[in-house]
Amino acid sequence: MSYDLNKIKAPHVAGMAMQAFTLALENAGLRAALLPKLLRDAGFEAFRDRRLSEQPSVVPQIARNQSVPDVALTTERPEGPQGSTPEGSFDFLTCHDFTTAYLAGQSSPEQVAQRVLQAIDQGDSMSPPMRTMIASHKDDVMEQARNSADRYRDGKVLGPLDGVPIAVKDETDQFPYPTTLGTSFMNNPVAADSTVVRLLREAGALLIGKANMHEIGLGVTGLNPHHGTARNPYHPDHHTGGSSSGSAAAVASGLCPIAIGADGGGSIRIPASLCGAVGLKATYGRISEHGVPPLCWSVAHLGPIAATARDCAIAYLTIAGEDPNYLAGVGQPAAHTNDFNNLDLKGLNIGIYEPWFEDAEPDIVSSCREMIDHLTGLGAQVIAIEIPELELARLAHTVSITAEMNTAMESHYLEDSSRFGLDVRTNLALARTFTAIDYVRAQQARTRFSAILSGVLSEVDVIASPSTGITAPAIHPGALSHGESNLPVLGELMRFAFPANLSGLPAISFPCGYNAQGLPIGIQFMAAAWQEHLLLRLAHAGEAATLRAAPRVHFPLL
Repeated sequence: MSYDLNKIKAPHVAGMAMQAFTLALENAGLRAALLPKLLRDAGFEAFRDRRLSEQPSVVPQIARNQSVPDVALTTERPEGPQGSTPEGSFDFLTCHDFTTAYLAGQSSPEQVAQRVLQAIDQGDSMSPPMRTMIASHKDDVMEQARNSADRYRDGKVLGPLDGVPIAVKDETDQFPYPTTLGTSFMNNPVAADSTVVRLLREAGALLIGKANMHEIGLGVTGLNPHHGTARNPYHPDHHTGGSSSGSAAAVASGLCPIAIGADGGGSIRIPASLCGAVGLKATYGRISEHGVPPLCWSVAHLGPIAATARDCAIAYLTIAGEDPNYLAGVGQPAAHTNDFNNLDLKGLNIGIYEPWFEDAEPDIVSSCREMIDHLTGLGAQVIAIEIPELELARLAHTVSITAEMNTAMESHYLEDSSRFGLDVRTNLALARTFTAIDYVRAQQARTRFSAILSGVLSEVDVIASPSTGITAPAIHPGALSHGESNLPVLGELMRFAFPANLSGLPAISFPCGYNAQGLPIGIQFMAAAWQEHLLLRLAHAGEAATLRAAPRVHFPLL
């Protein structure tokens, strides 16, 4: 078997050329002339030639009736101070730091809220502006902070998130904000919180506002011509990664130790990797999507981005679980983080598909190898594996997510496509060329590839890879106002992300180093369904091996 994941061949188009390219794709005659080469270069001619015998799976087929070990019934909460980190490592503030400061009277939720609001304004006054948050209502934030301060004063603290600042990606409903999806025109305030936001609010979290995102989530750089492009705190001339761009930047810049992101094609793990954070995409159905505008039904996941594995685990436990308003998650086994603090990895088998693992920039491969060496030093064992049909899976995921997004946005697109940014218009125009046969074949490919991953994960506990093929790309000046189309970069950023979305399996990205420019590098682990606790345990174990660097832009809140 040979490694079959192809590089995407397409020109990089930005600035005024992007406008001409978009208009050409939206013109029926010019589109017909351009499409054959575009589809051939992207691999879709070969995809259309495939004949598959599998039944289509229109959503990931995740078993719900798995037994839960007794130990899960006495869930171990991963609270307390952070574990061991290398000497000299930059210490990001954690949930524990905030709650400890509040209990000791060294700070208060109100003081932290004021500093968060000041930091957001300060970031946006920089050159270039950070544009981490789309909206943050001062009165709402301060009212939450006062309520939290009252609970601390009265001895009625709600738990490890009480008074802890958390940002929410502008893809999930949070009263009293609109959910714009990063657009310029979806601006009606929502009537109620999403389930995830409700659970955070019930835990006492200080919800600081709506984080920036790549428009409608249809991109993985974080570019947004309407709200401004979020900047990478490690290097503001580089992208954060998308589509949860503001969520990852908020964590890296110190606005909050936790943020909520959404992941349809790596959109939690990619920005987490590029911004030096921990990002968890849980099993399909594990975290409720109720209160999230429909975008990509079969591949969508909400989840946490955090500065540390412990805070990621706390957020996961808070928002995971059954929701009667979200049928995809009904019947799931209990969420837990048992063995989180057990750093003895004896008996843990890590699967590595060598050609895939090595298909990244040398600095990335080297850092990921060092992390694997650290984990094997804790007792884990590396086992060589093979993962066939990666190219088929990539194309199936592309068809699935873009066709579903095109359907979700159809009325807006037909009403006035010019309201979207040029890169979104280009992607939607291309998505409109996919046929019903393409979509059904993609779901057949989902069935086939899910069976392949299931077979691999019957032999190993986790599959390891880099999180991305490249570190954070530089922001092209011409793209800021006119957008860009850079499919080769998109392919490099998504190279390791799509399998977990197509299959619905859980995956995590956590920091493992930096390149020569000081840009963060992430390593990814993917596991069988409902094994989030194992992924969080690995991230926790890996933290002792990574010397965390301070971002260039960082706001101390305590």
